[in-house]
Amino acid sequence: MMNSNKIRKKFLEFFKKRGHKIVPSSSLIPDDPSVLLTTAGMQQFKPYYIGKADAMKDFGCLNVASVQKSFRTSDIGEVGDESHLTFFEMLGNFSFGGYFKKEAIQYGYEFFKEIGLPIEYVTVFGGDAEIPADEKSEKIWRELGVTDIRRKGREDNFWGPTGSEGPCGPTTEIYANGIEIWNIVFNEYYCKPDKIFVPLEKPGVDTGMGLERLAMVLQKKKNIFETDLFSEISKKLPSGMDERIRRIFLDHIRASVFLISDGVQPSNKGAGFVLRRLLRRVMVHEYLIHKNAKQYSGNNVDVLTFGLRDYYFAAAEAAVDFYKNFYQELNWKTIHAVVDEEVQRFSRVVKDALRKMAKSPARLDARESFLLDQSYGLSFEVQKDIDPVRMQNVTREKFDEEFKKHQEISRAGIEKKFGGHGLLLDTGELKAADEEELKKVTRLHTATHLLNAALRKVLQDQNIRQDGSDITAERTRFDFTFPRKLTPEEIKKVEDTVNEAVAKNMDVVREEMPYADAVKSGALHFFREKYPEQVSVYTVRDGKTGEVFSKELCGGPHVLCTSEIGRVKIIKEESSSAGVRRIRAALDR
Repeated sequence: MMNSNKIRKKFLEFFKKRGHKIVPSSSLIPDDPSVLLTTAGMQQFKPYYIGKADAMKDFGCLNVASVQKSFRTSDIGEVGDESHLTFFEMLGNFSFGGYFKKEAIQYGYEFFKEIGLPIEYVTVFGGDAEIPADEKSEKIWRELGVTDIRRKGREDNFWGPTGSEGPCGPTTEIYANGIEIWNIVFNEYYCKPDKIFVPLEKPGVDTGMGLERLAMVLQKKKNIFETDLFSEISKKLPSGMDERIRRIFLDHIRASVFLISDGVQPSNKGAGFVLRRLLRRVMVHEYLIHKNAKQYSGNNVDVLTFGLRDYYFAAAEAAVDFYKNFYQELNWKTIHAVVDEEVQRFSRVVKDALRKMAKSPARLDARESFLLDQSYGLSFEVQKDIDPVRMQNVTREKFDEEFKKHQEISRAGIEKKFGGHGLLLDTGELKAADEEELKKVTRLHTATHLLNAALRKVLQDQNIRQDGSDITAERTRFDFTFPRKLTPEEIKKVEDTVNEAVAKNMDVVREEMPYADAVKSGALHFFREKYPEQVSVYTVRDGKTGEVFSKELCGGPHVLCTSEIGRVKIIKEESSSAGVRRIRAALDR
């Protein structure tokens, strides 16, 4: 049996021997702002297909190969059957004008021979009114001896642009044991916004082969969850577990391990919200398992906390041990700390949440379901899992409509609070209704930079980074990554450090420079922010000694010297989300 480590190794060695540069997986948090998480192997290579980056300059080669961590949120609700996953690994080879159809198909044919997997049949694009049939690919397959070639339409064998325009082209797919194993995309057209297709000057190749599917076929398993990719994790789950729930655990535990190790923290927005949905779905099922288990009846242990220490932590640690040789960024200590905090937070409400759902109407509507999510953290998927009869009339579409209504109401409330659309300043981070408020916001904004620097100095942790801020004329709210609650002494010392910088009347100096130079200079920046090529760097330094107190990339308004700020008072330090703390501060004058 060929285990997953050997499959990865064989794939990368195969393409390395054929002149490809092996590129490591990019993070699940993409540089591409059009997607929430990395969805495919080609994600990190998009700039090379559209001429915004030079492959020869960056890789020394026009051809690369990778094993990419990937995540698709659209499949969360389907997890539990034999094939759907959220996290998966994608094997791929890519060419940015180095080779095209003949070589790409030849490589596919040769790799299947090397791993001893017979090709059952292949598909090619059959053409339509706009794009001709891919007769070239069909001819190449026939020359290689493949006779079962099936023509398919655009829905099956044509890869379209990810947005309104972009590279696109026909695909050819390789099937074995009745399932699609490898998809080879030929980017030979550019789709314009008006949906007109024009030939690309330099066509490219983009392929993707799911490791989980390939392992299932090579290891002769009935489904992906029986492969070695899940076997060590599965051993840590209780025997006799419902098979659908077991698969949810296997997927969600593995996915959360990778999300957390790539810097995602549970929260109520973006990738953090996806992580929270995964964790809390597992938590609810663990709670129910222990609640219903006779061996735990009559004791006083918090069954949620007890259960997660039995199952989640053991299975997650097994996942780290299994994957860390290939993905060295997996960090068990960080994973444990993040999940532990989320467990403590959710354990306070889970019993009330389930009790509330049990007392709800016999048939929930979308609004009632959404309120259970908003008030108690019971996601749509969890509600469907634990009471499908009560959720019979609620679809994902109806649930999402309620979410959009909620967003509109929240947005209207913010506009009302800050004077409607007549705000003098509204950057998302900074809000001011008039000139007077603008002066206060400017002082608080610079104070927030001092606060960021003071936290790193006092806590002696250079890994602390900004995770969001919100500044009004009344206060600043600053979120930062840190695994624990600050002590009263630490809070006092942070406040004193900020006010010492204020008292020294330090200069606040703005410089413009290229983004890359700013990062090299050590300037702090918000890691999720997309910055332009030319950026502003604000440095707070002592004009007499040259001592630098703070240095950050920023585009907002600032004071000219720190004495303008006035005395800063920390009002509260609290948890924002797992692994993220929040400080609220105001000015004494």
